[in-house]
Amino acid sequence: MTHSEQHGPEIVVGLVATPPDHPARVAARLTAELAGRLSERVDAGVRWTVREGWGEVAPRRDGGAEMLLEDVAQRRTDARWDVAVCLTDLPLHTERAPLVAQTSARRRVAVVSLPALGLSQLRAARAAVPDLVNRLLTDASDQRVPPAGWAPAELAGRVAAIHRVLGEADAGELRYVDSRLTGRVRLLTGMVKANRPGRALLGLSKLLVGAFGTAAFALTTDTIWQMGDALGGLRLAAIMVLGLTALVAWLIVAHDLWEKPDRETPAELARQFNLGTILTLALATAVSYLVLFAGTVLAAALLIDTSVLEQTLQRPVDFTDYLTLAWITSSLATVGGAIGSGLENEDTVRAAAYGYHPKPGGWRDERDG
Repeated sequence: MTHSEQHGPEIVVGLVATPPDHPARVAARLTAELAGRLSERVDAGVRWTVREGWGEVAPRRDGGAEMLLEDVAQRRTDARWDVAVCLTDLPLHTERAPLVAQTSARRRVAVVSLPALGLSQLRAARAAVPDLVNRLLTDASDQRVPPAGWAPAELAGRVAAIHRVLGEADAGELRYVDSRLTGRVRLLTGMVKANRPGRALLGLSKLLVGAFGTAAFALTTDTIWQMGDALGGLRLAAIMVLGLTALVAWLIVAHDLWEKPDRETPAELARQFNLGTILTLALATAVSYLVLFAGTVLAAALLIDTSVLEQTLQRPVDFTDYLTLAWITSSLATVGGAIGSGLENEDTVRAAAYGYHPKPGGWRDERDG
C-alpha cells in the first residue's frame, strides 16, 4: 500500500508476521493503515510503501530475539526493503523481564513481541510500530527523514507495556522491556489472547454436546437429586473444580498438547507455552461449563416437576434447589464430556496448544475464504 506525495523520496517498510496465524492477522490490520500513520508521525514528505509477508521467517525458538532479528534482516535484504518490523507471538525475555520490542539500526530491523503488549495488542502495535520505524531510520542516519525528536525512553509514555529501555541510542541496539512482575502478568494475558481461546471454545463442540447428554441422563436419577441436597456449597465447589481440572488434564494428555523442552525449545520457554495452553483451555472449559450449567438449569426446570422433587427431598423446594441440582449434574457431566473430547478433530483441539501453529497455506485459505 502506498501513501504518497509523488515528488518525495520513497521508503519501503516491510511488516513480517511469524508465525502465520495471530501475528499475521494483526499485521494485515496494521498494514492497511501504517503508511498513513508514518506520514503523520514521521514525515509527510516521504512516499511510504508498506509490504507485508508471513511464513518466510521461521519462529526461531532457541535463539530468542537475536536470531529472529537475523532472520528478519535476511528477509529485508532479499526483499530490498529499507527497514523491516517483525510481529511475533513468541514470548521473549531479557534480563529475566519480558522483552516488548528490540531494534537494530545496524540490521535496520525491529521485532515486536505481541503477547508482551497484553490484551490491547493491535492498539499498542499501532502506537509502537511507527515510532520504532522512526527510531530505526534515525539511528541508521537515514537522511531521507528528519531525526526523531524524542528519546527512546519516551516510547514508554505511549506504550503501557514498556517500562524501561536498555542499550545505547548511539549504538542503535535498543531493547524495550516491561517490569518483571506486572510484565509477566501482562505477558500471560497476552499469550492467552494470542492463542484465541474463542477458537478453542468452538472446537470443543462435541465435548459440550456429550456433556449435555450426560447431564440430561443424570437429571432423571433421583440419587443425583439427593446427593445435591446433601452436599454443601464447599463440597459442590470442590467437585466442580476437580471436574474442570480433570477435563483440562484429559484434553492435554489425549491430544498431546504438553510442550517438552528440547534442542529448539528451552525449558523456560516450554514452561511458558504450557502455562499459556493451560490458561487457554481453562478459560474455554470454564465458558463451556457456564453454557452447560445454564442448559442444565433450563432442562431441570422443564423436566422435573416441583412436587416430584419435594417428594424425593421430603421438604419444600424453591429455585435454588434447581440451581444446586444443575450444579452437581454439570460438574459430573464434565467428566463424561472429557471422554467425548477424544472424538474432537485433532487439529482443532491442538490449536489450543500455544506452541502449535497451522501451516502458512491454511491461514491464507482461511483469510481468502
